[in-house]
Amino acid sequence: MNNLTFPILRLLADGRFQSGEEIARHFGVTRATVWNALKDAEALGVRLFSVRGRGYRLPEPIHLLEHDSVLAAIGEQRSWFNLELHDHLESTNAYLMKQATGGSAHATCVAASLQTKGRGRRGRAWQSGLGASLTFSLLWRFQAGAAALSGLSLAVGVALIRALRAAGVKDAQLKWPNDILVHQHKLAGILIELQGDMEGPSAAVIGVGLNLRLPEHVKRNIDQAATDLQSLMRHPPNPSELLGLLLRHLAEVLNEFESNGFEKLRVEWTEYHAYHQQQVLMLLPDGRQQQGTVMGVAPDGVLLVETTSGIQRFSAGEISLRGYQA
Repeated sequence: MNNLTFPILRLLADGRFQSGEEIARHFGVTRATVWNALKDAEALGVRLFSVRGRGYRLPEPIHLLEHDSVLAAIGEQRSWFNLELHDHLESTNAYLMKQATGGSAHATCVAASLQTKGRGRRGRAWQSGLGASLTFSLLWRFQAGAAALSGLSLAVGVALIRALRAAGVKDAQLKWPNDILVHQHKLAGILIELQGDMEGPSAAVIGVGLNLRLPEHVKRNIDQAATDLQSLMRHPPNPSELLGLLLRHLAEVLNEFESNGFEKLRVEWTEYHAYHQQQVLMLLPDGRQQQGTVMGVAPDGVLLVETTSGIQRFSAGEISLRGYQA
């Protein structure tokens, strides 16, 4: 990619027109160089308006991540984190999984202003765009083996709800096992990938994607009802401040989880669950559907559903959950 692409996008982040001549003068390059750099941006899916006589601008102002602002928002725990901010990555999880294998430090957080091949649960794509989503991954190393990490994705959900409610998103709820909903519309998702054996030390790469501002062309590519912070709040938080707030709550919850497991968080998780004691439709791997009533979650994070066969246990890899309407 052209080295000027993201510096120019930062210059255009205020949403105002900048002429090619002004941009070229700012960076000490030719107008042809500017044109080539912005063509690279469009190849990444960045939408730009170009008007003869006025220049270039983004569809609306955006806030790109700022390193110092993120650390300031984390507060007292900022010294725990190794923060990497990237202009562009295909996938923060894939990048950090590779870095973890090479020995990246505990509490390394990788965030990208633009993620082009983000992944969700069950291999789904995470739809994003410049300024549309906050996408980041956090490496957390545990002394326990992977077998002791049951319920981790649910614990992460508790941390995200705490942070979002602190930011003013009072109606945020959880959908088992790893979605954040507001009024039954998806606001954020969690993807956790593990390294290590079942008994020895292990590491989790915790990926989070949160919708900040979803343009219509992005919404059209999402296969479920979705929402974003811009739709929910009159004054959405700055993404850098929001990332710092999320990391602060994640650190608190992950330390609690490592000491006590999911059990100590289970009551709080249940309070946040959008489908607690409600009828749901479960989509099984073989294509069958099963109706039941959610009774809660077990200490290991497994969903407990009362069906015609009694109370059954379902793990995250087995089913997709939907609200049931007769």
